Amino acid sequence: MKQLAMIGAVLVLTTWSFAQADKAATQTQPAAQAAAPAGKRPPQAKTQAEFEAYKTANALTDAAAQEKAADDFAAKFPDSELRVVLWKAVMRNYQRTGNSDKTVETARKGLALDGDDPELLVTVAGELAEKTRDTDLDKDQRLDEAMKMAQKALQTVDTDVAIPANTPQEQIDAYKGQLRSFAYSIIGTLEFKKDNFAGAEADLRKSIDAYPSQPDPVVVLRLAISLDRQSKYPEALKEANHAVELTQDGTGAGKLARQERDRLTQLVPGAAKPDQPK
Repeated sequence: MKQLAMIGAVLVLTTWSFAQADKAATQTQPAAQAAAPAGKRPPQAKTQAEFEAYKTANALTDAAAQEKAADDFAAKFPDSELRVVLWKAVMRNYQRTGNSDKTVETARKGLALDGDDPELLVTVAGELAEKTRDTDLDKDQRLDEAMKMAQKALQTVDTDVAIPANTPQEQIDAYKGQLRSFAYSIIGTLEFKKDNFAGAEADLRKSIDAYPSQPDPVVVLRLAISLDRQSKYPEALKEANHAVELTQDGTGAGKLARQERDRLTQLVPGAAKPDQPK
């Protein structure tokens, strides 16, 4: 999944929330704010000291250092609404470094405070879906949890995102679209792993449709393979060609996409060969 794209959208929203927390802490201009959109109220600091401590922890870029700072912040401000925001920041830091175990661990700390947060839910679900191996003794338990979390995220995306007032509607739509896209891609991936290719096709299409401006190449490739496994070769070739367009030759996904395209080209009568004009 293209996590960085979603994180960029998240940061736009949450940075505005932090400004709101600052206003709440200093009690300035309370009447100037328009009503926030439907959903959760953005988190707010109760005191200026709390907010300053939060900003210090949030500014850290080293994941391990930020995790310690988040623990220290939670110990000093055990009732702070900003604890979950900090854990999401730590989670994203670990996610950027590719540390799956710590990504899940810190996301779960956030979920312990807010079990309905759709970003936290899809993050844990995505890591479980992608990183669970057939040899894991708890494979079924992990994949079942991933499915339930992804399904729950689809239910909470419209009710449990803290959207600040005055946030442009296009930003809200983009963020929620990405969340839905990730949730459906996880569900489709889990169906794919169960060899339920018809179910995988349906959910992978929903993933692409939820955020069509930035389709995930892996999702498109899995859709192509799901169609291939159902002997829907012309449709599969169309998606395989799309996956090729979205990937670079030499990358893992790019290599698999080109292999799938080449295979399907042999199965579809009249299909243009890769080295021929279409």
